[in-house]
Amino acid sequence: MLTLNRRAVQSYGAVMTETRASDADPGQLIQMLFDGLLDSLNAAEGHISQRSVKAKVYHINRALRILLGLRTSLDHVRGGDIARHLGELYDYVSRRLLIVNLNDDIETLHEVRDLMNEVREAWRLVPAAARRSRMM
Repeated sequence: MLTLNRRAVQSYGAVMTETRASDADPGQLIQMLFDGLLDSLNAAEGHISQRSVKAKVYHINRALRILLGLRTSLDHVRGGDIARHLGELYDYVSRRLLIVNLNDDIETLHEVRDLMNEVREAWRLVPAAARRSRMM
């Protein structure tokens, strides 16, 4: 019974995420990716502390998949140097996550989480800045 309930909750979460994604603009989708990335990093930290290897690997792999999604969404033509620098940052963070995975390195995980949180906050400000510039 517990497994059925857990599956139901996971299915509900997947449907809600899919619904939110279908209604989201590109900026909101990026925010959702960053939210998922940070959730995975937080979960990985907890699993490292609990010495739960399988769960840690799952969440780090999920974070790596999200980073790949962020990287492939970059528009290098219109984004210019910003897209290039973000791509380099996502590559760096991916390499750092491999170190976290191999060594259960919480300090490196904190570095990655802090970097990604800063980028997430910067993305959060972009729509507001774009709205303001349209009004002027």
